[in-house]
Amino acid sequence: MPDVENSFDAVVVGAGIAGLYAVHKLRARGMRVRGFESAAGVGGTWYHNRYPGARCDVESIDYSYSFDEELQQEWTWSERFAAQEEILRYLGHVADRHDLRSAYEFSTRVTAADYDDRSGRWTIRTDTARTVSARFLVLATGVLSATNLPDIPGRDSFAGELYHTGAWPHHGVEFEGKRVGVIGTGSSGIQTVPVVAETAARVTVFQRSPNYSIPARNRPLTPEYLAEVKAGYPERRRLSRISGGGTPNS
Repeated sequence: MPDVENSFDAVVVGAGIAGLYAVHKLRARGMRVRGFESAAGVGGTWYHNRYPGARCDVESIDYSYSFDEELQQEWTWSERFAAQEEILRYLGHVADRHDLRSAYEFSTRVTAADYDDRSGRWTIRTDTARTVSARFLVLATGVLSATNLPDIPGRDSFAGELYHTGAWPHHGVEFEGKRVGVIGTGSSGIQTVPVVAETAARVTVFQRSPNYSIPARNRPLTPEYLAEVKAGYPERRRLSRISGGGTPNS
């Protein structure tokens, strides 16, 4: 007898932007879907990246789903470049709107996936002792899901506070009066340093090579501008799809 309870048409790994859409799309095709997410909630990168100053470097009105026209018209972004809290709230809203959470087992990490040529199915195992099978396996794990802790001598014996922007704690972190060292000046470093420097006693930045960055020119979005964008979304999305960078300006 087949194990119907643990047999699916598709398994999706990850509940970030791509994973949520994959679940929605597969369900729309009538497929039975199970999702696994190592975090305790949806959001992917935006669930973990809670560091000071975290925000998207793509305009909010473009960094959003286009598959739900009512959602496009109803959701109102507050800034040109949304901060982490707003993006996470948006993704949570989408997950609830389309009942996507029900597909997932959260706080669950996939540890193995084996494909059988004869049956044409995957066997997926997790760290919660779950074993399921599926015809399709979608790895929506992204390119930013693995944190990189440099192997620096003395790192593990460092007696101070140690944080990683890609695995930021959910509790508040106070920098007032402290000496802070920041390693790296990619997007996360560039966003973190100015905010930390507002209260820290001293900030030292360790940079391997300079990073090219331009002023964000972030601003609140006015009702008039948002109305104009929403009225022209079809053309904006069309330009985004034929662009090199996924936005009408790239």
